[in-house]
Amino acid sequence: MTQDAAALREEGNNLFKTGDFQGALCSYTKALKLTESKSDNAILYRNRSACYLKLEDYSKAETDASKALDTDPGDVKARYRRAQALQNLSRLDQAFLDAQKCAQLEPKNKAFQDLLRQLGAQIQQKASQLSSTDARVQQMFKLLIDSSTSQSDKQKAAQNLVVLSREDAGAEQIFRNDGVKLLQRLLESKQEEILLSALRTLVGLCTGHQSRTMAIVNELGMEKLCAVMGSGEQAVSLAACHLLQVMFEALTEGMKKDIRGKDEAILPEPSRELRSMMRHLLDMLPAASVSGPGRDSAINLLVKQVPRKSQKNPDNSLTLWVTDQGLKNILEVAGTVPEINNGPPLTDNSHMSSSVLLNKLYEDLKSDAERENFSRICEEYVKNHFERTSLESKLRAIQAVSVLLQGPSDVGNRTLELSGMMDAVIALCASKDLVHQQVAVETLIHAAGKAKRASFITANGVTLLKDLYKNSENDRIRVRALVGLCKLGSAGGTDFSMKQFAEGSTLKLAKQCRKWLCNESLPATSRRWAIEGLAYLTFDADVKEDLVQDKNALQAMFHLAKSEDKTVLFAIGSTLVNCTNSYDADKPDPQMVELAKYAKQHVPEEHPKDTQSYVEKRLVKLLEAGVVSALTCMVKQESPALTESCRECIARVFLALVERQEDRGTVVAQGGGKALLPLVTESTDKGKTKAAQALAKITITHNPEIAFPGERIYEVVRPLVSLLQLECTSLQNFEALMALTNLAGISEKLRQKIIKEKAVPKVEGFMFEEHDMVRAAATECMCNLVLSTEVQKLFLDTGSDRLKLLVLYSGEDDERLRKAAAGTLAMLTAQQPDLCGRIPDTTSHWLEIMQALLLSDSQDLRHRGAVITMNLMEAQRDLAEKFIESEALEILSVMAKGDNPAPTPESRIAQQCLDLALGYGLIQAGAQAGEPRSEAGEHRSEA
Repeated sequence: MTQDAAALREEGNNLFKTGDFQGALCSYTKALKLTESKSDNAILYRNRSACYLKLEDYSKAETDASKALDTDPGDVKARYRRAQALQNLSRLDQAFLDAQKCAQLEPKNKAFQDLLRQLGAQIQQKASQLSSTDARVQQMFKLLIDSSTSQSDKQKAAQNLVVLSREDAGAEQIFRNDGVKLLQRLLESKQEEILLSALRTLVGLCTGHQSRTMAIVNELGMEKLCAVMGSGEQAVSLAACHLLQVMFEALTEGMKKDIRGKDEAILPEPSRELRSMMRHLLDMLPAASVSGPGRDSAINLLVKQVPRKSQKNPDNSLTLWVTDQGLKNILEVAGTVPEINNGPPLTDNSHMSSSVLLNKLYEDLKSDAERENFSRICEEYVKNHFERTSLESKLRAIQAVSVLLQGPSDVGNRTLELSGMMDAVIALCASKDLVHQQVAVETLIHAAGKAKRASFITANGVTLLKDLYKNSENDRIRVRALVGLCKLGSAGGTDFSMKQFAEGSTLKLAKQCRKWLCNESLPATSRRWAIEGLAYLTFDADVKEDLVQDKNALQAMFHLAKSEDKTVLFAIGSTLVNCTNSYDADKPDPQMVELAKYAKQHVPEEHPKDTQSYVEKRLVKLLEAGVVSALTCMVKQESPALTESCRECIARVFLALVERQEDRGTVVAQGGGKALLPLVTESTDKGKTKAAQALAKITITHNPEIAFPGERIYEVVRPLVSLLQLECTSLQNFEALMALTNLAGISEKLRQKIIKEKAVPKVEGFMFEEHDMVRAAATECMCNLVLSTEVQKLFLDTGSDRLKLLVLYSGEDDERLRKAAAGTLAMLTAQQPDLCGRIPDTTSHWLEIMQALLLSDSQDLRHRGAVITMNLMEAQRDLAEKFIESEALEILSVMAKGDNPAPTPESRIAQQCLDLALGYGLIQAGAQAGEPRSEAGEHRSEA
C-alpha cells in the first residue's frame, strides 16, 4: 500500500512538472487514501495545495496547506503556499503572519521577502481605503438621517450609497455602521428613486457574501422584502426580485469573493433561511394583495432557484418540497381567469410563467413515484373544481388544464382525459360568453399538440373553429380560432406529403395571420396569437416564402419581439427557426427510402422550396428586415418565458445567419456577437453547442478583438473549447480549432486563458485525428499555443512523443499540415534550444525530412525548413556537421544564391547557416557558393 502511495506521489510530481495540474491533483488524492503515515500525508497535502493554487481554488489550497502545517509547523513550503492562498482570499492579515514566519525561517529567500513586501503594501492600501470609505459612508448616512436635508440631496446620497456598496470596502463599512437599519427605513419611503436605491444598495451588500446575506434576511424579514416585490410599481418589483435572486445565490453558493476573518468557521447552515424565502414566495402566488408584476417576479425566482441546475446533482429535495408545499398555490395562478374570478391579479405573462414553472418542476422529478404524486395533485385540483356545479369553477379547471398543456403536457393530457372535460371544452367554444369562448378555444389549441389529438380535433372541432373564425364579432376569439386552424393545418410538420388540409388552405391561413400581425389597431396580445399561427404554418415552405417577402409582417413581428409581452418569444423563435430551416432534419438513407417504397410505407418528402438556394435567399431577406436586433432584444429579456428551449431557437437562428461568410459582418455590427455569449451558458445542450459554433464561425473570419471588444473576448474561449469533444461533429471540431488558433495568436493573456480551460490536451488529441483538415487545424492551433512558455515545456518532457509527431508531420504530403508542424518546430527550436539535440532521436529519417523542406516548391515551407536548420546548427556543432556532410550543404548553397536579385528571407537564413558552418570550421570560404557575409537580423525573429 505504501509503495503504491509513493508511486502515485511520484506520478503526481511528474504530472505537475508537465503542467497537468488536474492530473497531479488526482494522483495526490489517490495517494492520500492509501497511506496512514502522518509525515507522508503532510507532504501530499502540501503538494495538493500547490495544485489548488495553480487551479485557482484558493479556499482548498489554504485548507490543504493548513493540514500539512498541523503535522509539521516548520514546513516552510506549506506555510508559503498558505500565505499565497490567504492573499488571494483577501485575508491579508493572516497571510502577512505566515509570510513573516517564512521570512524568519529563511531570511535570504527572495520569494518570501517579495511576498512580505506585497502584503505590507496591500494592507496599507486597504487601511487607507477603509478610512476614506468610512468617512464617505458616514457622510451619506448623515444626509439621509437629517430631516432638514432636501429631497434632491437625499436622492443623491442614496445613489452614492449604491456606488459605495459595489466596492468591498464600502459594503463592509455600510454593514458595520448599522446601515441595514437605515436601509430598512428607506424601504418605507414613498419616493420610488430612494426605494430603488435602497434595494440596489442591499444588492451590493449581499453579492457573493453569505454571512452578510443571512444577517440581512433575518434583520429585514422576508415579509418586508416580499411586500416590496409585490408592490404595484414594476421597476420596484424587478429591483426587489433582483435582490432576492442575489440573496439566493449568496446563500446557496457561499462566498465567492471573500472570506473575512473567522466567518467561515462560525457560519451556520443557510437552509433555514432558504426554506423561509421559498415559503414566502409560494405564499405570494395566490395572495390578492400582490400585484401582477410582483407575482410574475415570484414565479421567476422559483423557476431559477428550485429545479436543479444540473441533472448530475442527485439532490432534488427542494423540488419535492415545493411540490408538496406549494404546487396547489401555483395551480391557483394557473386556474385564474382574470375576467371572472375573484383571484389574484395577473399580467399577460402570468399564465405562461406558471406553465414554465410547472414544466421545470416536473422535469426535475427523478422517479415514476415522484411524477405520479405531481400528476395526482394536479388531477385532484382540476377534478375538485370541475365537479362543482358553478360554471366559474369549471372554467377555473379548464384554464388550469390549458396552462398544464403548455407546460408538463403529459400531466395536461391526463387532466384533459377526465370524464366530460373534452366535451365541456367543445361545448364552451360555442358559448355566447366571450370569456368562456376564449378560455375554451385556447385550451383546444393547446390540446392539438399531438398528432393523435390533432386528428380527433380535426374530425370534431375544425367546423366549430371555422365558424368561430368566420362568424364571431370579437377579434380576440377570431384570432384564437385562426391559430387553432393553423395548428391543425401544420400537423404534418415539414413533411410535404403529410398535410391535414387541402392544397392552398395553409397559405390562406398564413395570409390572414400576416394581416392580423400588421394590424396595429389590435392589442399586442391578439397580434401575438397571429405569430403563434405562423409558428405552426411556417413548417410549409410556401408559407415561409410568402412571409419573408412581406417586409411589413417581418418588421411587425420584430417589433413585438422587443415589446413588454414576453409570451411571444417562443412563437417568434419557432417561426424564425422554420424560416431559416435551422431545425434538425436527418436526411433518410436512399436505400431505406427504396425499401420503404417497396413495403408501401410512408416516405417523408422535402418541399422544393426548402432547398439551400431558397434558404439563403430567405436569410438575406431576414437580415435586411432587422432580424439581428430583434434576436438581441429577445436574449436580454428577464422572464420565465425565455426558456432554455426558446434560447435554443435563438441560437439555431444565429447559427443559420452566420453560415454565409459575407453575412457575419452584419450580424456582428448589430450586436449578434454579444448576444451569443449568454446563449452558450443558458440554453439546452444543443442550444449551447449551436451558439458556440456560431461564435466559432465569427471568430474565424473576423478580428476577434473587434467582434468581442474588451474583456468579452475572454468569454469566447470556454464555449470554443466545449466544441473540442468527440460527441461534436468534425465540422464543429474543425471550426473550434480554427477559432482558437486565431485567439491564441493575439496575446499571451488569451493563450493563458486557453491553457486554463484545459484546451491543450484536447488540441493534442485532435492532432491524431484521421480527418486531414481537423488534424491540420489542431497542429496550426498548437503552432500558436507554443508561443507560451508553459506549452513549450510540455515538449521538453522526454517521456512523450510530442516532438517526434511534429518531425514526422513535417514530412507528410499534406502541405497545410507540413506548414503547421514545421512552423511549430521552428518556434520550439528557437525558444527551447535543448530540444534541438533530441530531434535526431525522433526518427532515422529526420535529415531527409529537413532536406525535403528546404527543397519544397512552397516558399513558406522552404523558409520554415531554413529556420529549423539554422536553429539546429546553432544549438550544436555535431548537428551542423551532420547537415554539412549531407546534401544539405549543396541545397543551402543554392538557396543562398537565390533566383532573385533581392535576397529572400530563406536565402538570408541559408547564408547564415553557411556562415555558421564556416565559423565552426566545417567548410572553407572557397567551398561556399557565395562569399561569406554577415546578415542583419536574427533568424529567430524571422521564424
